[in-house]
Amino acid sequence: MTDTQTSHAEEHRSDDSLIATPGDPEQSVYRFIIIAAKRARQLQSGSRPKIQHHSRKMTRIAIDEVRRGLIPFFDPVLSLPEPVEEEEVTDQ
Repeated sequence: MTDTQTSHAEEHRSDDSLIATPGDPEQSVYRFIIIAAKRARQLQSGSRPKIQHHSRKMTRIAIDEVRRGLIPFFDPVLSLPEPVEEEEVTDQ
């Protein structure tokens, strides 16, 4: 492997290790993958990319858009209100 190939391989490896969704307090890899997959489907269906990208692969573009925080997401589980504890009722 040449020095150029090695540096590209190292760059690719370090780039993929940064799997995080901005605004995700849990930094869930599963959530990141789901958001990126849904965005890739949107791009494949004709949506315009939000960034200029050197790659023509929609999955790569989607991953970078999500990583940069350009794709808003809503997780209903994170948005649930805190459970309210009921007070104990006594007979008087």
